[in-house]
Amino acid sequence: MTEKEYANPAGDDPGTHVDPMDPAVWWRRPCEVDDRLYVCGDLPSDPEGFQRVLGEWFDVGITHIVDVRSEWSDADRVAAVAPEVTYVWLGTHDDGGIQEAAWFDAGVDAITMGLADPTARVLVHCHMGVNRAPSLAYAAMLELGRGVEEALEAIRAARPIAAIAYAADAVRWFGEHRSMDREAVQAASDRARAWLAFNPVATSWIISRIRQAKGPAFGRVLDVDWEDLLGQQVFRAGREHEARS
Repeated sequence: MTEKEYANPAGDDPGTHVDPMDPAVWWRRPCEVDDRLYVCGDLPSDPEGFQRVLGEWFDVGITHIVDVRSEWSDADRVAAVAPEVTYVWLGTHDDGGIQEAAWFDAGVDAITMGLADPTARVLVHCHMGVNRAPSLAYAAMLELGRGVEEALEAIRAARPIAAIAYAADAVRWFGEHRSMDREAVQAASDRARAWLAFNPVATSWIISRIRQAKGPAFGRVLDVDWEDLLGQQVFRAGREHEARS
């Protein structure tokens, strides 16, 4: 197997080796969850890491960025180096509360309008790419015709650190957006919650591993077959860690 440089966390130390099973490796990895729709964590704050990770986004053809962090925006920095990129900032909380319909309205519009161009590729990101960005991508996938469980499975298969905590809010938005009756909306939301309950991820472990990686963060990892790393096996160590704590 050959080695490749991969931008994980903030990108300072080219000599650091990173375990490809570690959630930090997935943090800033752009993951294609649907045709031409990607989910990722945010751009590094340091200039070198910023240029490197943004370059990786461009390498996969990203033309539109939807940033859903309330705490920061990189619109000016991206515009300075890539004015041709469409950058939409739709900041929202990540406190576990309800995501409002207006946020889904604006976010899904930004995604679907971008994807209307057959040459476009849209990347949605929050800070870690664990909850907010996957949940907005999920709402867009529902709007684009994916089923409740089908879309959740596609996101988790592409990005195994995606907890998608606001999936039920996305389903509620979709049902109300499509004028479904209350019972149908509730049933669909319950299906999303049931899927998440049956397919849990070790969210606290994932977040803690990413936080720990916020030091020297540019790693070299083996050019592995990422398909072999997907699914629940990625989190086996995390679940064992939580069981011991």
